[in-house]
Amino acid sequence: QVQLVESGGGLVQAGGSLRLSCAASGSARSINDMGWYRQAPGKQRELVATITSGGNTNYADSVKGRFTISRDNAKNTVYLQMISLKPEDTAVYFCNARIVGILYDNDYWGQGTQVTVSS
Repeated sequence: QVQLVESGGGLVQAGGSLRLSCAASGSARSINDMGWYRQAPGKQRELVATITSGGNTNYADSVKGRFTISRDNAKNTVYLQMISLKPEDTAVYFCNARIVGILYDNDYWGQGTQVTVSS
């Protein structure tokens, strides 16, 4: 089992910055990929960015050049640095951790942190 606790959300004006953190505990050493997803009201949850244990990253087109995902494996923590925030970035942001198995993968989710960008 993996427990994830996010922090760093809040209210910011358009053009501002925020940094989200997600600390993993439990079987954190078994985690392969970590990532951030978001869900806006009335919309489906969508991928924001992911990072492998080796540091390979993947971003949604809508955040490329503005968001940076990073990971501290020693601290079992993943970060999302967000700059040039736009009102359309407003959503609940969820941390994800994936443990890749032989037969299936296990996904774990944090409780979510609200990010609100005012225009």
